Amino acid sequence: MSNQMKSLVKAKPEQGLWMQQSPVPEIGPDDVLIRINKTGICGTDIHIWNWDDWAQKTVPVPMITGHEFAGEIVELGANVTELTVGQRCSGEGHLIGKNSRQSRAGHFHLDPDTRGIGVNEQGAFAQYLRLPAFNVVPLPDEISDDIGAILDPLGNAVHTALSFDLIGEDVLITGAGPIGIMAAAVARHAGARNVVITDINPARLALAEQVTDLVPVNVANEELADVIPRLKMKQGFDVGMEMSGNQVALDQMIEAMVMGGRIAMLGIPPGKSPVDWSRIVFKAITIKGVYGREIFETWYKMIAMLQNGLDVSNVITHHFDVDDFEQGFAAMKSGASGKVVLDWTKSI
Repeated sequence: MSNQMKSLVKAKPEQGLWMQQSPVPEIGPDDVLIRINKTGICGTDIHIWNWDDWAQKTVPVPMITGHEFAGEIVELGANVTELTVGQRCSGEGHLIGKNSRQSRAGHFHLDPDTRGIGVNEQGAFAQYLRLPAFNVVPLPDEISDDIGAILDPLGNAVHTALSFDLIGEDVLITGAGPIGIMAAAVARHAGARNVVITDINPARLALAEQVTDLVPVNVANEELADVIPRLKMKQGFDVGMEMSGNQVALDQMIEAMVMGGRIAMLGIPPGKSPVDWSRIVFKAITIKGVYGREIFETWYKMIAMLQNGLDVSNVITHHFDVDDFEQGFAAMKSGASGKVVLDWTKSI
């Protein structure tokens, strides 16, 4: 194996990514080396491409980006005994510390020392990735590399959706991006009665209908208040999932919730958004902030659901060879795509 590999690098503190040759990572005794087959482009990768304020404050340059991947183990560290060379896998991109109260209690997803591959550590947009064996998630034969490459964002959707009981509940999702759409599919799979998703992008709402059985609502043209009686609901929505990062959408959700409603919040409104706390308090609404995935309960749950009939394959709308990565990023930034997957296999 050559000691050089193709990689997508944030090589300069400006807009864009650059294809470069980088050294193949050397693994430690507790690591594995993964040959990358497919990667997904994430909204985080768009922030890094655009070099916005968050990226400038967070991402060191140079940095191999990317954190959504599927591949195959090609080398094991000396201490790794539970995995095998040739094993297909994805993996958790949050690298945790071992010393915090949260980590020592087994609440790994809450560890304040977490670092992200492709953000703080060299990432998966490359032919090879070094990853701690602890973070590796083997892929069953039923899960393709395409789906394996989007398990990270599917995990965000699963973590958000399973924050509250869904069986027989009426569910409102604000934001029909890929994660919101996948959360709708999870809610339907988990037994929700009505699933409504809102957005102002007709293409995204149309995609949502292709992925799962739901009611799309373009809030630029229709009031949520009119949807509730149309669905023969008595009061409002029992469970909300805020995926848009839009303050207006959050306000609409709060108004549409039942007394005692529960909201899982993955979207991040920009800056310091004004909140009418009286509406939250007087409606006795519970709000849970969601970050990433529960390590590793979310992974077990979503793999089990995929093996048991959950189908999110239609959320992948574009495939590109990695040499055409600029087209992939353009599709992702267009607002007309679902998930975009890059194929690295032709580079090997």
